[in-house]
Amino acid sequence: MLGEIIKYRDLLFMLAMRDIRIRYKQAIMGFAWAIFMPIMAIMAGVIVKLAMSFVSGKPLDLQGITSITVKVLPWTFFVSAIKFSVNSLVSNRTLITKIYFPRETLPFGAILASLFDFFIALCSLSILLAIARVGISMHILLVPFLLIFFILFTTGLGLILSSANLFYRDVKYIVDTILMFGIFFTPVFYSSATFGRWQALLLINPIGSILEAINDSVVLHQMPDILWLSYAGLSSILIFLLGVRFFRRLEPQFAERI
Repeated sequence: MLGEIIKYRDLLFMLAMRDIRIRYKQAIMGFAWAIFMPIMAIMAGVIVKLAMSFVSGKPLDLQGITSITVKVLPWTFFVSAIKFSVNSLVSNRTLITKIYFPRETLPFGAILASLFDFFIALCSLSILLAIARVGISMHILLVPFLLIFFILFTTGLGLILSSANLFYRDVKYIVDTILMFGIFFTPVFYSSATFGRWQALLLINPIGSILEAINDSVVLHQMPDILWLSYAGLSSILIFLLGVRFFRRLEPQFAERI
């Protein structure tokens, strides 16, 4: 698969650029949408955090807001990448039935377009963190590896869901519903430690484990829990490999079932 993707890398780049142009064509805000959506999510998180602090009687501190900011960006990338990759095969049915190319380039292109938005928002976040004087530590060196795990998990899940949606079109609507409410079951607006002995239930989700590790490295300046970090890394790799295998197994039936 890797060899074919490298061979068709120009096509992959063109598909990603097409998705980016379609997304921002005739948009008044242009690329500012890549920043606007995370900001709205951060504001929602701050409101949730204010409500939790009001109930608990504890004041809302800057560290809590910073944690929300740091974790919202990967989450919005995940939502965008899954949302667009799920429909990537169905929306390109004419390409699939007419010419040969690695079908993986379609969900990969959708995920690359979402990565473009993510890096725009990431640059803005870096400026905000500098203004807030969050500071850095040597643990920030773990962040690139954590993002790789996150991208692998997202890509594997995107491959599975995009091929499943081609056979069962209601998969898209199920995914949209899960993504809508998934943020409340993932430690984005809150810390998993808030739930005490039930913390493991949130960290079983590899996304939750990775987000908490990112928060530990960037905001808390401490080493993430090695056990959960290892679990998240292995789970991400396994989901990616499972996604590739699942996609490749169903690929011969794509043209006749689309």
